[in-house]
Amino acid sequence: METSATAKKRYFGWNIVAAATLLTLLTVGMRLGIGPFFLPMSKDLGFSRSLLAAIIAIGMLFYGLAMPLAGYLVSRWGTRTVLLMGTVIVVASTFWTVMARTPTAFLLSFGVLLSVGLAFTSPVALTPVISRWFTRQRGTALFFLSTGSMAGMAFMTPILTFAIEAYGWQNTLLGFAAAFVLVTVPSALLIIRDNAPPDTDLLPGQIATKNAAAEPADTLAFGDAVKTAPFWKIFAGLFACGFSMNLLGTHGVPMLMDHGFDAMTSSSGIGIIGLVAIVGTMVLGRLSDKLPRRNILFAIYFIRGLGFFALLLVGTHWELYIAAAIGGLVWAGSIATSSAILADVYGVRLVGVLYGWAYLGHQIGAMISSWLGGWGYEAYGTHWIAFGASGILLLMAAFLSLRLPNRGFTLRQMQPA
Repeated sequence: METSATAKKRYFGWNIVAAATLLTLLTVGMRLGIGPFFLPMSKDLGFSRSLLAAIIAIGMLFYGLAMPLAGYLVSRWGTRTVLLMGTVIVVASTFWTVMARTPTAFLLSFGVLLSVGLAFTSPVALTPVISRWFTRQRGTALFFLSTGSMAGMAFMTPILTFAIEAYGWQNTLLGFAAAFVLVTVPSALLIIRDNAPPDTDLLPGQIATKNAAAEPADTLAFGDAVKTAPFWKIFAGLFACGFSMNLLGTHGVPMLMDHGFDAMTSSSGIGIIGLVAIVGTMVLGRLSDKLPRRNILFAIYFIRGLGFFALLLVGTHWELYIAAAIGGLVWAGSIATSSAILADVYGVRLVGVLYGWAYLGHQIGAMISSWLGGWGYEAYGTHWIAFGASGILLLMAAFLSLRLPNRGFTLRQMQPA
């Protein structure tokens, strides 16, 4: 028994989770940490807020469109190949971006190509391998992956702000590309493995139960899966998630600066959300393997929705930090919980491609909020339009989440959406 416990402690799947979390820190940290770049890019390139916001919005759409492709390529060629392809695209697009000066060139380099590269190295490419390596602690493992997203917000937002002020946005972007290569290539070549042990992380007593009853949803075809209600409820929730996360990542710092906070205070406030979310993610991850996942998803969306209204109303440094800390407790986890529910309901065979298509909803929301945040402020001089809409969408997603199935949901219970 002691030997078995020691082996479980050294389970290689956790090495994959650690590498995937670090990769997610960089990919999501850049894609959702555009806020520090926004005003310097706009000033240097001579783009209006609405023009740059439109470019970023199109980039978010391509980030989402590349997600199903990434999930498909992972299922055909493996995670390692897709990660290396994404790395090449990120480096090439970065060099093109720092040389771009026209709206068209900037759209194609920063908006389209960089988004595709980051999509190929995003959680969508990493979720299938983690779902494959974990059964008993799948929720916990996927929540740890979400800590990378939150760490990206917590650390990269203030780091990028400092680097941009010290070295300019072009050199900061080049530095990011160099760090990206140093992390992604060794992780892909040395750590990521698609072939998991037959019994994954199950305890001895659970292996017999698994062998006695295979996952009933594992024979479901993709076309049939997307006709069922749970998939579209996840899709709708991720739409609200993407709308809110990208709105804060792109327009959170400018919004707070427009409300009278300086650049470092604004970026620190956003960073606190990600920093607290790292702790919140660890707690929620444990709970997601013990409590109904839909209840966890409800709490995440509901409290986050209230947090958006709070950020619009803060007037002092302490109010900002308190609102950020409370919101940060549930800022992470919606993507992890959603992907875990997809794996529970549809089986691990389809989780990659279904997650990719569901994440398209996330990026459609991100695209709309990127544009709405810039246009709403220029047209009406207020951030209430975009940030208020985000709060409402999150509250709606919270109550929709309560209608998702619990674990144990079977094929016989599925009905077309």
